[in-house]
Amino acid sequence: MTMTQPSNFKLLTNETAIDLTKKLGLLHSDDSLLCNEIGDGNLNYVFHVTNPVTNKGVIIKQAVPYAKVLGESWPLTLKRSAIEANALIQFRSYCPELVPQVYYSDEQLAITVMEDLSHLKIARTGLIEGDHFPLLSKHIGEFVAKTAFYTSDFHLEPAAKKEVARNFTNPELCKITEVFIFTDPFLEEHPGEFELELLEAAKSIWKDADLILEVAKLKQSFESEQEALLHGDLHTGSIFASDTETKVIDPEFAFYGPVGFDLGQYMANLLFQAVTREATGKEEIFTHLQEFWNTFEETYTNLWNSENKSPYSKIEGYLPYVLNKFKGDAYGFAGCELIRRTIGLSHVADLNGIENKKTRITAKTATLKIGAHIIKNRKELNIPAVIEAVKQYTLPSYSAL
Repeated sequence: MTMTQPSNFKLLTNETAIDLTKKLGLLHSDDSLLCNEIGDGNLNYVFHVTNPVTNKGVIIKQAVPYAKVLGESWPLTLKRSAIEANALIQFRSYCPELVPQVYYSDEQLAITVMEDLSHLKIARTGLIEGDHFPLLSKHIGEFVAKTAFYTSDFHLEPAAKKEVARNFTNPELCKITEVFIFTDPFLEEHPGEFELELLEAAKSIWKDADLILEVAKLKQSFESEQEALLHGDLHTGSIFASDTETKVIDPEFAFYGPVGFDLGQYMANLLFQAVTREATGKEEIFTHLQEFWNTFEETYTNLWNSENKSPYSKIEGYLPYVLNKFKGDAYGFAGCELIRRTIGLSHVADLNGIENKKTRITAKTATLKIGAHIIKNRKELNIPAVIEAVKQYTLPSYSAL
């Protein structure tokens, strides 16, 4: 299937990106501006426009009416650009220090112009390179707690929440998640891309009836629950960071769904690092995991106690019930992410960047086992139990290499 571009849609070039920046008056247009196309993602083009005299810049992101990585055989709505811009604005209203500022958006051209974050590093890249990012997981815990609470029924009046949810209806991007995270990796008839040495481990996933049942439940939760406005793709590649700053980007997958999905996405992407690091390096990631959950739980609890508008907010046991549901969902969604990034179609540099093939296969096999374990045991787990699972499936094998 192919798709014809809308008649009023024009793909930006370096030159027209500069022209747009000048038109908007965002940089000193009396000086010569420079532009580079820097996008390395699967769906969009990204331009970095800079003023070499002042060292100031802006980022211009443009969606195209198809998945960039697949071409016109996978058509996509340009509405995702407006969803992303509106999500950034919405999230920034709750966490201004954790979300970049949007300067301009154009729904017809699928353009979002935003704050330049080039002084920061993509969190995934930094973690792979050994950067520490001491505030990263605390910041992301705060981000998820605030966005989850302020867009939920616990804070918004029912009619207001339904209106926000309507504005973030995102079926085409949700379909990508439904297919590539919850369906294809778990069905033998839809094999992804992975090394032949992983075939037996993949078959153990496909033939595990208890596991597949839990994945079916998680997929149903993703498709039907509207607990809060989610980022929808909250992995470490969608976060810029430094020792002191954190900025969440790329919420084009934003939609109303189960809070545990954002929690699980971030947890899983920490777990990739926990799997691939040596014993001493794992401890740092384990600290990140604990800080992430502790900050989320503390921030959400404080908001619940101070700003909850539900008539049942003071009922004993209600908050623990809600947090326990979030936690169980999070581990399940995290497990799905671990598995799909290993035997699905879209992988991660944390694993694929391991040059030694034996080490890489060992790490990926461990990732599959951890993913299956936390999916099947998600309702009984806590962070220490997840950490123990990582140690169980990785440390003996790594020490043998």
